[in-house]
Formats: sequence, structure tokens, C-alpha cells
Amino acid sequence: MAQFISGGSAPVARVNVVPIIDVALVLVIILLITAPMIAVSDVDVQLPEARARSLEGDDRVSITLGPAGELAVDDVDVTAATMPGVLAARISDHGDGVVVVVRADETAAYASVEALVKQARAAGAKRIAVGTRQRGGSDE
Repeated sequence: MAQFISGGSAPVARVNVVPIIDVALVLVIILLITAPMIAVSDVDVQLPEARARSLEGDDRVSITLGPAGELAVDDVDVTAATMPGVLAARISDHGDGVVVVVRADETAAYASVEALVKQARAAGAKRIAVGTRQRGGSDE
């Protein structure tokens, strides 16, 4: 007859956390990739072409000027009267490292773009960039 010898210790149940960490890292990567796409307004603009470096990794606030004069700050449609207040609030939310990107339709008057840059400076922006369409065809 066989005898069973027990080690005297009860079995230990452990939770394997490696799959949980893997799923969490994948979700963080997906969030980092999709977050810049969510913050851009739905105003349809044709950006002028240029060759410039990308602003990857920088905090951005986008000001969008449409062909018919529509204005948006990030994904919020605004009027000319409410734009300075909304812009100042967005800049203060992001802190000192924020880059304000002015995205204007290529048919927009230069004076309108210049006025947006002046309003961004008045709202506290220290770094301002003009959004352009890269020669490869993708929008910034």
C-alpha cells in the first residue's frame, strides 16, 4: 500500500500580475497615441504646405480658423468675443511648457492669423507655432 507524505505546508495561491501589467501598458500606449487626435477641432481647414519639425511630446493648445471665419480652441467652438477667455484658461491649465498652434485655412487673410497670434500672446502664450500640412500629406 502506498503512503502519501505531506510536506506539512498548505498550498499557496498567488495572483499572476504580469498579464494585468501587460494590458495596462497597452492601454497607456493607446491613450498616448490617440490623445492628440481627440483634442483637434472638427473645423475643416486646408493648411498651407511647409517643411518643419513635428511637435511630438509637447503640450499643445490648438487655435483653428476656418475658411468662413469659424474659430475653435482645441475641440471647443468659440466666437471672437469668447475666444480670449477660453484660450487663457486652456493655457493656464497646461502650464509654462505649452505650445499654442495656430491652424488657419490657407484661404484665410493674413491679418486674421496675425490677430490670432496677438491674442495668443495676450493670453499668456510664450511659444506659438503655425500649423502646416507636411509635404507627405498628413496634417499636424
